[in-house]
Amino acid sequence: MANERKDYELHTLSVLVENRPGVLARIAGLFRRRGFNIESLSVSTTDDPTVSRMTIVVGGDDATIEQITKQLNKLIDVIKVQDHTGEDVVERELSLIKVSCEPEQRSEILNLVTIFRASIVDVGANTMMIEITGTEDKINAMLELLRPYGILEVARTGKVILARGSKTT
Repeated sequence: MANERKDYELHTLSVLVENRPGVLARIAGLFRRRGFNIESLSVSTTDDPTVSRMTIVVGGDDATIEQITKQLNKLIDVIKVQDHTGEDVVERELSLIKVSCEPEQRSEILNLVTIFRASIVDVGANTMMIEITGTEDKINAMLELLRPYGILEVARTGKVILARGSKTT
């Protein structure tokens, strides 16, 4: 994802929504109808079980993002939309990476895991599963270094963010 050339800027939106069935489908439908691609999507309930927080990464210029924000705000289930692009935020992504690993390669992979402050969460006869948390760039760097060993599977959560300090969505 980070290696691809994009002709637009990626924006990270926080969207607080009512925690009800069908809300995710309505929001995804809005993006589909308008022809906008969601680069990353993460959804979960907040400390209030009636509210969910969606972190949506979408590409576009300022006018496009303004249009998306206005369309999202028109949806009944949407409580608040905020574009965090350019703000001081903490962002993280979680990834599980299953890599091919012969027993004699384990120490090499373990060294990489240690350098990236990741963890081994499963070991098989010829595989290792690594859990890594960090920025998209950190995860992409880890993937590039693991590629020569043979990446078998990758699962990524997508970006989650919170504004630093006392600022809230």
